[in-house]
Amino acid sequence: METNKKIYFASDFHLGAPDYATSLEREKRIVKWLDEIKDDAEEIFLVGDLFDFWFEYKTVVPRGYVRILGKIAELTDSGIPVHLFTGNHDMWIFDYLPKEINIILHKEPIEREFGGKKFLIGHGDGLGPGDNGYKFLKKVFANKFCQWLFAIIHPDLGMKIANYWSHRSRIFNEAHEEKFLGESKEWLVIYCKEVLQKKHYEYFIFGHRHLPLDIKLNEGSRYINLGEWFKSNSFAVFDGTDISLKKY
Repeated sequence: METNKKIYFASDFHLGAPDYATSLEREKRIVKWLDEIKDDAEEIFLVGDLFDFWFEYKTVVPRGYVRILGKIAELTDSGIPVHLFTGNHDMWIFDYLPKEINIILHKEPIEREFGGKKFLIGHGDGLGPGDNGYKFLKKVFANKFCQWLFAIIHPDLGMKIANYWSHRSRIFNEAHEEKFLGESKEWLVIYCKEVLQKKHYEYFIFGHRHLPLDIKLNEGSRYINLGEWFKSNSFAVFDGTDISLKKY
């Protein structure tokens, strides 16, 4: 890492939810944050669910989001790598965003090393024990044939169906997402501890949980959950030596 440069992590913006006005207000807040960190950002990781729903037809993309997309394009044009992880709400991001705004797209967790520290970074959905129903659905949604079937639906109807599904999913999960269950029941904590039995990482960085968390796994490892931008407006920053969880 360059001197005085930092690595930034944020997740779960869910742009588009719950309505246009609220989403636009949140989008402007996120753009303001990105504008403030650009001077010392070496890399930026947006760790999933940037959108509450996204689907790319071959010649059609969802309307809106011009502020966030324009800001990301500005950052990448200036030489700052911006990484985007697909989440459970926007897994149908394909080649448009990498081509149009030069974002680096990831569909699975990745390993990185900064300042001699090893990171495992991912959205977090489908990891760890349990949640078998979602894991099955994720395989269905990732299936090329199922994606083709959805793509032949007229975009107006397809987006209406998908947004309804996404809204129902978010309401169902809201009651559980903001309550810490204890380390023995937090499935991403369990997952991190299982990984540590095979390989060492100083930091596990995930989103999805909608709960800002900084948990010490052992003497040399921590699990950071990035929270969300509905209420907590939380993000993590690594300064080359240590990582901290902050609120904007």
